[in-house]
Order: sequence, then C-alpha cells, then structure tokens
Amino acid sequence: MDQQLREMVWQTVAMIPQGKVATYGQIAACCGYPGHARGVGHILKKLPPQTALPWHRVINARGEIALPPDSESYQLQKQRLEQEGVEFERDKIRLRLYQWDGSVDDSVTEN
Repeated sequence: MDQQLREMVWQTVAMIPQGKVATYGQIAACCGYPGHARGVGHILKKLPPQTALPWHRVINARGEIALPPDSESYQLQKQRLEQEGVEFERDKIRLRLYQWDGSVDDSVTEN
C-alpha cells in the first residue's frame, strides 16, 4: 500500500468518534478502496506502539475484534472500547448500535 493510502486510512480512523466503531472494509471504502479491508488491517498493524490514533475503534465486519482473543492486543482493544461505552455481547459488538455512520462532528476536536 502506498503512502497516500496510508495517510488516508490514518485520517479516516482519526475521525471515528469515541464510543463508535468502524469496520476495516468501511475504512477502505471511505478511502476510495472498496474491497481492500485487509490492506487497512496491514496499515493499522504497522502503527507505532504509542500512537494516539484510535486504532482500537476498527473491528471486523462481524462486529468482532480481529485479534487472537488470548493476545494482549485483543485485551487492550476490548478494554479501550469498553472504557468508551461500547458493550460486548459474547465478544461481539452490535454494529447496529455502535457503527460509525461516517459523519464528522465538527464540535469534536479530540478522539
């Protein structure tokens, strides 16, 4: 994936409001690359460990965290989402309730 796409993914992920989630495919489509969900995953996987980007708000299309459930990264992502008020039902997030609609709230300046 090229640098331009990487930056578009970063900018799009940065817009996901607190307490909402987006799918990898949704991010890809927002960037003009429908069908490139895995590419979005690869971009997010390469983020520096202490990034301020809210990567934890990106999940798979089934409403699940796309990391091994026994990994530290999975536990961190789940913890961060729960701290933002996202509820899990048997390790799934109800996309109908929590999926970001793609709109930007200008009154929100910090994620």
